[in-house]
This record gives sequence, C-alpha cells and structure tokens, in this order.
Amino acid sequence: MFDTEEYEYEAILQRMLDRVPDIVDKRPGSIIYDALAPVAVELTQVYIDLSAGDDLYNVDTATGEYLTAGTAEWGVNRKRATYAVRKGTFLDSNGAGIDVAIGSRFFIEDLNYVVTERISQGVYKVTSETAGVLGNAPFGSLLPMEYINDLALATLSDILVPGEDEETDDQLRERFFVEINEQPFGGNVADYRQMIRALDGIGAVRITPVWQGGGSVKATIMATGNVPPSTALINQLQELVDPVASAGQGLGLAPIGHTVTIDGVTWFTINITTTLTLDGDTTIGQVQQDVEEVINAYLLALRQSWESEAPLIIRVAPLESRILTVSGVVDVIGTQLNGSATNIILGVELVPEKGTVILSE
Repeated sequence: MFDTEEYEYEAILQRMLDRVPDIVDKRPGSIIYDALAPVAVELTQVYIDLSAGDDLYNVDTATGEYLTAGTAEWGVNRKRATYAVRKGTFLDSNGAGIDVAIGSRFFIEDLNYVVTERISQGVYKVTSETAGVLGNAPFGSLLPMEYINDLALATLSDILVPGEDEETDDQLRERFFVEINEQPFGGNVADYRQMIRALDGIGAVRITPVWQGGGSVKATIMATGNVPPSTALINQLQELVDPVASAGQGLGLAPIGHTVTIDGVTWFTINITTTLTLDGDTTIGQVQQDVEEVINAYLLALRQSWESEAPLIIRVAPLESRILTVSGVVDVIGTQLNGSATNIILGVELVPEKGTVILSE
C-alpha cells in the first residue's frame, strides 16, 4: 500500500523542503535541512509500519495469529494439532489378553500414550499425549509408567486416527480461498466437502452425489498423511456425519433426508522393473535406495492430487524421468508396471503404493 517511491525518505524530505520559501537556505547542513531530515526519517518509518500492518490484515499476505483472525472472520478456522489414536495390545505371560485400567500411561521412544477406550479383551485405544504427526511414528513395545499386575507384553500397533500437525499458514490460506469460492450451501457437494475436510484425521475427500438414488451420498476419504484410513476412522466419521442406526434423520452433520456412506481409499501396489545404464563404477546396489525414494516421491505426489484428479494414472514416462535424476543413472529403458509397459489407470477409490522395485543393467 505504501511501497511506492513517494513514501521513501528522499521523496518525503524533498516535499517538506519544497514547502519552505526559497529565500531560506535549504542546502544539506543548513538549519532547516537538519531540522526536517529527522522528521522525514520518522515519517518514512510510519509509512513502513502502516504498510506492514496493512499486509497483516489481508488474508493473502497475513501470517500467524493475524491470518488466523482474518480467516476466522469468514468462518474458516485454523486446524489445530490433533492427537494420534493407536491400537494397544496387552498380554500376560501366556500370551492371553488382559484388561488394563483406562488412564494407564505407557511410553515408547520418548512419547507417552494413555489408554482411553477398550476395544476387546486385551485390545485398547491408546492416545498420544503429544499432539501432531509424531504420535503416528513409533511401533513396537510399550513400557508402563507404573507397575500393572500380570502384564508381560504391551504393544503399540495400528494407527486408528492419525495425529495431525497444526495447519500451516500456506495450508490455511489455500483452504480459505477454496472454501470461500466453493459457496457451500444446504448439503451441496461443496458443503459436504468442507464439512468432512474439517474433521480430525482427514487428508482428502471426494463426494459422490446421488450415489444410490436421490438423497444418497458417498464420501470417500483419505487419511492424514495421504494414506488409506483405518476402519476405526471410517466408523468414527460415519457416526459423526450420518449414524447408521438413524440414517437420513439428520442426527449427524448431514442434512435431514440425506443418507451418507463413508468409505475409504485402499492401496494398489505398483511393482516396478526397469533396466538402467549406469556411469563409471556405479553399481545397482548404490542407486537402489535413491531410485526407490524418487519412486516413492512420485507416488506420493499422485496421492496428494487424488482429491482433484482421481482416477489417478501411474505413467511410465514421468517415472523414468524421475529415475534419470538419480546420480549415476545415465539412461532408463524397458520400464514395466506390474508386468506391463503401459500406464496404469486406477479406480477412483484406489491410491498407489510402491511394491517391489527390480533394477537391472
């Protein structure tokens, strides 16, 4: 707003000097010059501060708490960090499941988890005490904070509801403009999309209207981290959006008369074989990990575009282009995906994951 040349120090000082009669000495070092110069400096700083303040109150340039406040005025609130819900299994010395008290605390890799809900004998939901994606990471043996009778082994396994980090400024800004432009209303596609996106554990969603006739809606979801959701997450969302026992009655988030089915994407494994030409003394073993990493990056990029571009297409050409970026790889030929040299078109409810990667020279 105030970033033009007319608000710079020299321009301000010159305008001030122009207002002084010419009979007065206005040269640098004169009394009037030295009196006006500090004022021009202060005015310049005022304009700089006003410009910065203006940026903080515009959603496209605001950051931090100013962006949070700006989007909240339109009903778009920053997603806060959430806590991962995992599956904990508790066994005695004979390998039989045992019950533990709700509220029992365990730790693994410097992270603490608390038992929050019983699933079955010896199987519980445990919730991370650390918010964010960190709670999704560890797998393996849990150690109790306090002694528990008959407990021989405690294990942390499945991610039931993934933890999410707090939404970044860029993510919030992007979501704000999408939601403002989509104009959700009364159970239209945009309304469902925004409603389900806002729920914990959701990374992406696709809405299928009139799925099985009038009033039926199908919402296919992907969990945080661009992975298929757990059954527990699907069931949790189903109860929030349209409980099965009272489908269509408007007792969830869905409008009255809408029967909503929550479903999730599933993995489709991509096995890859290809022939490489390597430079110098480079061996297949030296490039194997790097090649697998670029393949993973390609498949992740596809999953990230699933919401807007499904069905996804795994293409041979861009895959080979990424492999060519690996240091030591000179050429790539004969790439096959699941035994075929053609691209693979996935169903709308499928997302790709890397299977075996066989490289040869």
